[in-house]
Amino acid sequence: MAAFVLTDIQPPVGVVTLNRPEVLNAWHAAMRDELVAALDAFERSEAVGAIVITGAGERAFSAGQDLTEAKTFDADRAEAWIGEWRRLYSAIRGLSKPIVAALNGVAAGSAFQVALLCDFRIGHAGVRMGQPEVNAGIASTTGPWIMREMLGLARTIDLTLTGRLMDADECLRVGVLNQIVEPSQVVAVAMALAGELAAKPRVAMRLDKQRFREMTEAGFQDCLEAGVRIQRESYASGEPARMMEAFLKRRRAP
Repeated sequence: MAAFVLTDIQPPVGVVTLNRPEVLNAWHAAMRDELVAALDAFERSEAVGAIVITGAGERAFSAGQDLTEAKTFDADRAEAWIGEWRRLYSAIRGLSKPIVAALNGVAAGSAFQVALLCDFRIGHAGVRMGQPEVNAGIASTTGPWIMREMLGLARTIDLTLTGRLMDADECLRVGVLNQIVEPSQVVAVAMALAGELAAKPRVAMRLDKQRFREMTEAGFQDCLEAGVRIQRESYASGEPARMMEAFLKRRRAP
């Protein structure tokens, strides 16, 4: 059985690779489960002091939600879907160890959110990031929360309602990318940074990350509660399925 997430430990760094390059590392339920398990394992490992997460291939960190899965949802499945994101986002937020995103291409939708939940983001000039969910008929709930925390309300409204993707220069300018390097150096630079972070005092690191989590916990819980209500209404309307099917049909067209 193919693994949707690959793991490797290069002490003191644990490496997670999203492994569905044929669909730009878009994730479905099984992939999210594997990612949570990988992060939990690295959290428990004494050999790991920091984590790097990246995507397989050269085109994308991740395109976000796999629309072939999401277009089949009804209101009940949409509510369960929010529970899956709660598990994944809680796993990232609960890490006592720093996590660095090595962005080797597009990070869109929920993948943009995951990148923002990481502590640092290294990319190259071809990286594009944003929240295009509105274009597929998906209402945004967790996205606006994390974007507002990182970018402020005005840019959150811009990215959410237009669905546009920021290029690498804009990402660097607004603080979404910490550094832009050559494509061949993205993982190496992320690994070097993770190694530096892993060498920091671990109790202080754990307590700093704990405090960041405490500062944002109320907003996190609010967006999840809103997500259940909003996604139930959205998927009950049938609009997401229609929009996603139209998008996938256009993509399949010769």
